[in-house]
Amino acid sequence: MSRPIGIDLFAGAGGMSLGFEQAGFDIAAAVEIDPIHCATHEYNFPHTATICASVVDLTGQEIRRRSEIGDKDIDVVFGGAPCQGFSLMGKRAFDDPRNQLVFHYVRIVKELSPKYCVFENVKGLTLGEHAQFLEELITALDDAGYDVLTPYQVLNAADYGVPQDRRRLFLIGTRKGLQAPQYPKVNTNRTTVEDAIGDLPNADKFAALGHTDAVPTKWDTESSYARKLRGFESDPHNYGYQRQFNPNLLTCSPQTEHTQLSQDRFAATLPGKTEPVSRFRKLEFSGLCNTLRAGTDSARGAHTSPRPIHPVFPRVITVREAARLHSYPDWFRLHATKWHGCRQIGNSVPPLLARAVASEIIKAEGIKPTKPKNMIIPGEESLLSLDMGKASQYFKVPRDTIAQRLRKTPELTTEEKVYA
Repeated sequence: MSRPIGIDLFAGAGGMSLGFEQAGFDIAAAVEIDPIHCATHEYNFPHTATICASVVDLTGQEIRRRSEIGDKDIDVVFGGAPCQGFSLMGKRAFDDPRNQLVFHYVRIVKELSPKYCVFENVKGLTLGEHAQFLEELITALDDAGYDVLTPYQVLNAADYGVPQDRRRLFLIGTRKGLQAPQYPKVNTNRTTVEDAIGDLPNADKFAALGHTDAVPTKWDTESSYARKLRGFESDPHNYGYQRQFNPNLLTCSPQTEHTQLSQDRFAATLPGKTEPVSRFRKLEFSGLCNTLRAGTDSARGAHTSPRPIHPVFPRVITVREAARLHSYPDWFRLHATKWHGCRQIGNSVPPLLARAVASEIIKAEGIKPTKPKNMIIPGEESLLSLDMGKASQYFKVPRDTIAQRLRKTPELTTEEKVYA
């Protein structure tokens, strides 16, 4: 029996794709406009049709054609479209051109007619005048044939096994006449920062990580959370495909250079406190990570959002440490540069949070998920180091698909210079 089908819109590097796969879905297609994110997604999900395009330019029929699913019934369409236009002085927020991506999300849902749809976004969408937009979205989904589960909820990733305080809005729509899912129940067992990254070797100890993002080494892992991410311990609730990978390869760990002065300040900062000069928060082994953010994109200056300070080492966390704190397994690779890698994590939904939501949809469908026996071999490793020009060429899209920043940018502090 084939697995239920999911389509990821605004896929990024694939946090929601992975969470839905782990719940028991096969991700037939992933739509993403950024060629660099597409390359990372294709590496991690080589059997998914990665469609490098804007939802504005796509139709449901085109997605069906490119994913080769024909007229099969789609079980779920999910994604988080950027929302920006709110201050409209009485006008319909849905008509604001800055919100056209959400309009097209609804259009594609209507054209694909899945059994369920999931819309993920910032928690601020529920507040003040932003709520007007949310109500219009719910009305639009109703017009498209979907009942939205109410009251809608803001879910904290920390309540679903992710060692990070990260709150996101989820709207769940059900095709009229079908059994509606529920929001996932909170898990009171918290995962800590130490559970997530306490075993990882210090990237500063490997000279090779000054010019590459991976190095072979062996290390011991004790926490159940980290052992599952390394593939050393079975996860009974993970129905995703196994990936072929080497658990003794420390990946996504390019070093960040700090001045001695910065290192001294980082070392002097108490865990759980904010370093006063850089304003970076120092993680506490026994606590949660603060929300990992993406920073600005190329069009807005290409600034990396501040990364937290490691609880023990006098440096900011690596991309792999951030990935662990986001619930990505160790086989999952991000872009080889620190800027793109951190941006991909900060923009994504933690897989365990996505899995919790997706599992409720599987349950509403009355499907008992099963673990696939076949193993997936990831894509070509070269996909992880493509720059924008080469990634655009690879996916045959214009070089300016993503607007690039002007060369003149503000001077960065030492702590902000975390680009590759």
